[in-house]
Amino acid sequence: MYIRRIQGPHAVTLPDGSTMTRSDLPSPRTSRWVASRKAAVVRAVDHGLLTAEEAIRTYSLSEEELEAWRAAVHQHGENALKATALQQFRD
Repeated sequence: MYIRRIQGPHAVTLPDGSTMTRSDLPSPRTSRWVASRKAAVVRAVDHGLLTAEEAIRTYSLSEEELEAWRAAVHQHGENALKATALQQFRD
């Protein structure tokens, strides 16, 4: 059996006490980005499970897109990532 080596941690503990692993992340082939998938990527980057560069490369994101997600979560919470709430949380 072959186990692929990865850089960085396999799991991190979030502030609420729950554990997030790489298996909790969305598939690299994700094409439909709902708020919960965006939030999972932001949590992974913020808590050190993924680096920003790794997330950008894995999910084919632009730097601006990832930073916009992170800014929205930090300013307004995960609800700001919902498409229906976008108008409400814009500056």
